[in-house]
Amino acid sequence: MSPSLRQIPVLDAPIDISVRPPGSKSETIRALAIAALAPGRSHLYSPLEADDTLAMAGALEAMGVEIGTDGDPWTIDGGGGHLEAGATLDACESGLSARILVAMAASAPGTTRIAGRGRLPERPMTGIVDALRSQGVEIDGDHIPLEVSGHGNLWGGYLSVDCSESSQFATALMLVAPLMEKPCVLELRDLRGSAGYLEGTVSVMRRFGATIEPTVTGYEIANTGYRPADLIVEPDASAAVYPMAIAAITGGRAAIEGLGSASWQPDIGVARVLEEMGCRLDEEETKTVIDARDVRLTGVDVDMSDAPDGALAMAVVALFADSPTRIRGLGWLRHKESDRLESISSEMRGLGGDVEVVKDGLLISPSPLHGNVVDPHGDHRIAMSMACVGTRIGGVAVVSPQVVNKTWPGFWEFLDLLAA
Repeated sequence: MSPSLRQIPVLDAPIDISVRPPGSKSETIRALAIAALAPGRSHLYSPLEADDTLAMAGALEAMGVEIGTDGDPWTIDGGGGHLEAGATLDACESGLSARILVAMAASAPGTTRIAGRGRLPERPMTGIVDALRSQGVEIDGDHIPLEVSGHGNLWGGYLSVDCSESSQFATALMLVAPLMEKPCVLELRDLRGSAGYLEGTVSVMRRFGATIEPTVTGYEIANTGYRPADLIVEPDASAAVYPMAIAAITGGRAAIEGLGSASWQPDIGVARVLEEMGCRLDEEETKTVIDARDVRLTGVDVDMSDAPDGALAMAVVALFADSPTRIRGLGWLRHKESDRLESISSEMRGLGGDVEVVKDGLLISPSPLHGNVVDPHGDHRIAMSMACVGTRIGGVAVVSPQVVNKTWPGFWEFLDLLAA
């Protein structure tokens, strides 16, 4: 078979598996950035080794940070906030990395160029750019590639950021705030969902010694810096949604090890939506079990603005429900690696799905399904979500399968193991 086409194996029986997904992309990238700003050596255990995280590590190395990514744990020798300007930092296709790197470059004395590829140059950057300009930072451009002329540590004080297009703008500012000249009072304007990712940002910052407290409108962050830390990266909830979805689709059972009620990651909430659809849910502090044996899936009407990435897996599960499903609050998906609302709806229709894009969400109704070749539109989450459908109906192949390397390089091997 051509390396540019991946046939999805059909599972001839319901799955019954226990799986620990790869490390969290969100936590790995945040921890890399913070460890780079802390003094001394930090360790990341069970980090995600994938395109996005390696792009972040490479960019930090270009700013003078020594990072060891051979083996587990990764080591980061931070400079206590002293970053080198002058390089071109390649964020590849990672929106989170790009936004954090813009804020870090603004904290370095000199001019740094932030570059990227794929759809990254089209993705919104205005929120972080405008906030940094209010701090006296000169930024040439409003989209990637950007040239950032920093003057050293940011001033701090009152700082307002428009989060209407992404909560990642706030995350980027929060991460550099402990190094500001004055304590930072950060106001978040027009935050639309994904608040759980900001809670994750706070959690990782505190692990490295930052003092940060929520306010009515945002956060107060002390300018007390960071300290080095050893952090165990929890499994990626955005990856865990795929074995959970396959369990629901095949009428099987999936135990997700390392993720449960103690996790800050918003996409673990997919398990509770599956429970609404009829699956049995057993959620412990660090383990989540989805049991769909002898279950008839029922459609739901649900707002998934807090877990938009996981919503794609929910959408493909809805193809197998016995009544319509409406998933709302997905407007941000238009600004990801693809326009995910249009991409997922188009590809599901290609398999026979009755799918409509309705305002900021999807309406999915029962209909007969059939195989087809799926175009992931350069988007890892489209590829993995649509592959879940193929495990049940057969005849599904995915073009450009290498897109999964962005966040789960071993995904196809995982499916092969299920089939075996």
